[in-house]
Amino acid sequence: MIMIDPELIQVRKDEKLNINSLKLYLSELFNEDLNNFKIMQFGGGHANLTYLLSFNDTEYVLRRPPIGPIAPSSHDMGREHKVQKSLNKLFPLVPKSIHFCENANIIGAKFHIIERRNGYVIRKFFPSFMSVDKKYVDNLTFNSIDVLASLHLIDPSEVGLERLGKPDGFLERQLNGWEDRWKKSTNLDRSKNVFDTLISKLRINMPKPQHASILHNDFKWDNIMWSFEETSKPVAVFDWDMCTLGDPLMDLGHMLNYWIDDQDPDESELVTSMPVEKIFYPRKTDIINYYSKKTGFNIDNINWYYAFGAFKLAVILQQIFIRFLKGQTKDKRFENFDKRIDALIIRANSIII
Repeated sequence: MIMIDPELIQVRKDEKLNINSLKLYLSELFNEDLNNFKIMQFGGGHANLTYLLSFNDTEYVLRRPPIGPIAPSSHDMGREHKVQKSLNKLFPLVPKSIHFCENANIIGAKFHIIERRNGYVIRKFFPSFMSVDKKYVDNLTFNSIDVLASLHLIDPSEVGLERLGKPDGFLERQLNGWEDRWKKSTNLDRSKNVFDTLISKLRINMPKPQHASILHNDFKWDNIMWSFEETSKPVAVFDWDMCTLGDPLMDLGHMLNYWIDDQDPDESELVTSMPVEKIFYPRKTDIINYYSKKTGFNIDNINWYYAFGAFKLAVILQQIFIRFLKGQTKDKRFENFDKRIDALIIRANSIII
């Protein structure tokens, strides 16, 4: 099946690259003249910027951080390059990163070049070429959990990532770090009381991790690409800049916050990045139990990770929302993020007692 990638758009006006500088750099990198050079942008995603480069009948993907000030250690393209280059050897769903450019003067930021994968991504709508039914959605669901379980069962030393992070004290550092990011990314008192209450609950109820795994740290459906031919077969997993070593249930708890099923209240539609026009999705309890069966991990404390996932996602959205309020990005998709943030904090407080 030959498909035109629906993710591709013309490069947004305020997210253009320095074409002349980039062409010169790539010509020297690949040691060849670049013919029929074109740049398009992948329109999905809310933070890092992703572009399709085509020249000499070949396509590559370029990834760079968002425009404007960013939090220290976030959107780390060097880290993403290292992870993708290393993890691809044993986990081929990770597109191989070919080159990392440390010279921010080329396009205004550090970036890396990645191999191009072809397939489709599910965002707010299912693809028009699919007949959506329960069987299809079940296959997508449990195939994606198979991917997550497989990642978490990889021995980091087998792919040279054993020093990627520090699993000891991981949960406490995460809680402290995301609380600090919240304080630095908001100048409003909105939601302060419920946010402080949530952090207090998370500290009191913090579980003891049972395993140290390679974490994706933003695992969700719109970071998975599916095959055009075998429509419920994953062909790629994207966005590895936050990958680290730590408690695997953090990935599961994070993903549950993007999930929606027939037991969720209406405001959950503000939070999810998944299609909501048809609710064929397995329930969260089914996903949790399936993951536990595949990994052997105990899921008794999953509500803590679910609540932490809501807390973390609220902070991520706040970091994006404050950039929108300051005019550092003009993407209209971000203008209602305050409602999503409030919904997440309320959710987290209701999950953890």
